[in-house]
Amino acid sequence: MNREAQWMVTITNEGVSCTRPGGLTESLAWDDLKAVLIETTDEGPFSMDVFWLLAGEKSGCIVPQGATGEDALIERLQKLPGFDNEAFITAMGCTENQRFLCWQKDCAEEVKG
Repeated sequence: MNREAQWMVTITNEGVSCTRPGGLTESLAWDDLKAVLIETTDEGPFSMDVFWLLAGEKSGCIVPQGATGEDALIERLQKLPGFDNEAFITAMGCTENQRFLCWQKDCAEEVKG
């Protein structure tokens, strides 16, 4: 089993969580989600080098590419209104230290609730 697959992603109607091999679990409620980013590093392919960063106002969650459950996470994130698939595709081909904004909660949406 590759190292990334030892990270376990769980998705519910309420939110997402990721449990690391050492047992640490990070969780984020969907209604707290403010931004979705992808961070790439120049350390691949023999080290983890692509990460999903789910940022909330009260919490956050980091998920490496290849984590168990990542496919379901990507499917859920791509359903967010305005998700930037071009940024996602660009990030997947990047071999440098960069961050790509794939989605951000609209300020107007935030005011409406």
